[in-house]
Amino acid sequence: MDVEIAEERIVVLTDRFSLDHAEGRAWSRRADAFGTVAKLGGLLNRAASEDYECVYRERRLQPFWRLHAVAVAEYERARSYTVAVAPSVRSVELLGQTVAAEQGRLRLTGVESCRDETTREYLFDGLSRAENPALAAYLQFPGAALDAEALGEAARNGTVVVPPENKASMLVREVVSSAIGKIDADRVLEERVSVDVVDLVYRPVYAFRYRHGGKEAVMEFDGLTGEIRPDGATFEQYLGKVLDPRFLLDVGVEAVNIFVPGTQLVRIVVEQGAKHLAQQRDSGQDG
Repeated sequence: MDVEIAEERIVVLTDRFSLDHAEGRAWSRRADAFGTVAKLGGLLNRAASEDYECVYRERRLQPFWRLHAVAVAEYERARSYTVAVAPSVRSVELLGQTVAAEQGRLRLTGVESCRDETTREYLFDGLSRAENPALAAYLQFPGAALDAEALGEAARNGTVVVPPENKASMLVREVVSSAIGKIDADRVLEERVSVDVVDLVYRPVYAFRYRHGGKEAVMEFDGLTGEIRPDGATFEQYLGKVLDPRFLLDVGVEAVNIFVPGTQLVRIVVEQGAKHLAQQRDSGQDG
């Protein structure tokens, strides 16, 4: 069994809307954040916009993981086949051999050469770790590959960069385990799992907290789809947090010790991750 793991990347999807546009859209629906009673009050008194105050606004980058795996297995197995023939048939000359017929059937034996190839994309919420296929809707939008230092610079410029709650190595382990299927084989010629995409994808989200009647509520605006949510949240606690560049490069260290149930130690092939981490550590020691 061979396992190949691609180099990890950080991909930031490009905003389709500006902060001003997002705030204007959210402000037009501010009453929704406070529920039915507030909306009813707005209908009765439309001029009371001064009763609402925007007390906090943020642009944040919210994470999800995208992994793509290809599993390939080539193998051989012996099989018997039963072929129906006319009741009068006693034998059949087949491939230079005479095969006797019994009760209107021929029994043939052979070796099957098989190849199974499956591909699957995995999308995990960066905060809950739950697999969420609905995140595929964001993959249609353009983005750019950045490094952790660029994310840190964005955070220093006021963007809330939310670190994921799960590490790449944990998800890679889960994906590899699920990609390995049972093989009905007498002889395995090749068995390989390639995790050819390991992307931490960031999507832009705007959030606005309003105060009204002594209460506060949050409206979220999706920076890609334009969807507005009245039950949103803010992440002020992450403001200014800079991601450790080593965080995304732990696969080469941790995945070497992966054991997959029912198999021997998996040979991990890491393209660049472990090498990059080693270089960073060496440069840190030199300094």
